[in-house]
Amino acid sequence: MGRLALLSVSDKTGLIDFARQLVEEFEFDLISSGGTAKALQEAGLPVTKVSDYTGSPEILGGRVKTLHPRIHGGILGRPDLPQDRAEMETHQIRPIDLVVVNLYPFEQTIARPNVTESEAIEQIDIGGPAMLRAAAKNFANLTVLCNPGNYNDYLRELRQNGGEAPLNFRRVCAQKAFGHTAAYDRAIATYLSDDSLQATSPGQPLLPAQFLLSGQQLQSLRYGENPHQSAAWYQVGAVPTGFSGASILQGKELSYNNLVDLEAARRIIAEFPDTPAAAILKHTNPCGVAVGTTLVEAYQKAFQADSVSAFGGIVALNQPIDAPTATELTKTFLECVVAPACDEAAQEILAAKAKVRVLILPDLHKGPQQTVKVIAGGFLVQASDDVVETPESWQVVTERQPTPEQLAELLFSWKVCKHVKSNAIVVTRDQATLGVGAGQMNRVGGVKIALEQAGEKAQGATLASDGFFPFDDSVRTAAAAGIVAIVQPGGSLRDKDSIQAANELGLIMVLTGVRHFLH
Repeated sequence: MGRLALLSVSDKTGLIDFARQLVEEFEFDLISSGGTAKALQEAGLPVTKVSDYTGSPEILGGRVKTLHPRIHGGILGRPDLPQDRAEMETHQIRPIDLVVVNLYPFEQTIARPNVTESEAIEQIDIGGPAMLRAAAKNFANLTVLCNPGNYNDYLRELRQNGGEAPLNFRRVCAQKAFGHTAAYDRAIATYLSDDSLQATSPGQPLLPAQFLLSGQQLQSLRYGENPHQSAAWYQVGAVPTGFSGASILQGKELSYNNLVDLEAARRIIAEFPDTPAAAILKHTNPCGVAVGTTLVEAYQKAFQADSVSAFGGIVALNQPIDAPTATELTKTFLECVVAPACDEAAQEILAAKAKVRVLILPDLHKGPQQTVKVIAGGFLVQASDDVVETPESWQVVTERQPTPEQLAELLFSWKVCKHVKSNAIVVTRDQATLGVGAGQMNRVGGVKIALEQAGEKAQGATLASDGFFPFDDSVRTAAAAGIVAIVQPGGSLRDKDSIQAANELGLIMVLTGVRHFLH
């Protein structure tokens, strides 16, 4: 009598070849259930159905089939213990040497549009996690495999170790099994979490009482922010989304900093869903953002905003890359380019710069609903800053009123300023950035940096600030440089001082009532 392997998988990738080698090379007996047993039988492999092995039929529409003492006794039994061995002999329970299980496609199911709750519930696996956990617990006596990618590893171990999988290998497989069930349970708990949502404060978006996060390593990165820091890229969930589902057309391997910058670029370009727009970033801050009548015009305006900083930058485009835009992109050194698509002519042009990483992310506008930051002893979760603002909700607080064109410029400035590290100041004109003051310890310093970068182009320009002005000094500095309109959140006890200065100097000032600090 050969060794016994239990195979019950939803993902049947590589199943037949693996099972055939188990039988023909290592003389395993196979037991299986449902669709797995059918697939093995159709491939001509000898297999015993679980129902025949246990003597108990599948019941409740297949909901109960592997939950049986002959199955779990065979998985959990410890043949080296006399009592376990005696009980297994009494109940005719064969030790199971190999458990191959992966779970119902719950995440793939809930990712489908218009899926019903009842359809989702039916994809909650019960027997699978029970077998995985039992087998992982008893890794001292058997091997558990939950990923088709590990089939060849197991066969290699058998060939190299006299037909036995060594303990260290079994331990690693057990860890993977527990990780698999943990991620599976996280997905289910998250899906069902609506009833346990708790508001952090009145009127704010709800967050779950228990925030569960797990990820599968997608790629080991060369290093983190610096060469002495190890790093890896993880995908959340079984269904690739966002950058984990992006297509990489060309370029070197993505780095940790590339990915951080790309997400910052994606967030900025998502502010502009309609008109052609381009954003160029360095160290997560924009050095040039612009909209235009065409994509190439938008990119040219963004590049000219700060051509020095654009060198080695990250570019995000909100429309498919065409040949004229690709030609412009190849004129300077860039680290990465991300866009929703890229036509064939553009691909040929970009190929001349083979080291430039070009990513295709069809849904640039879809981002995470929450952001997570790690602190000592825990982590912080907040709803993403994805509020959609319109000038109709703003308050014009000065005697001078903005024209429709000026209001559109103010909105553009405000959208960009939202994505600059606090304290943030952005100067724009003709819907292109002229100067950016990012991450300054005081707002006056941010104003001076942005205006100095804008230079003479600040004449007739617009200025946006992510926080209010507690004093009127920044307003006076802006006016002296030629700024004609300011947008800021308001909310200072001394708002009237800034408003009074704006009226005195003939400026337009708009209060949004919403701030966008970015730390």
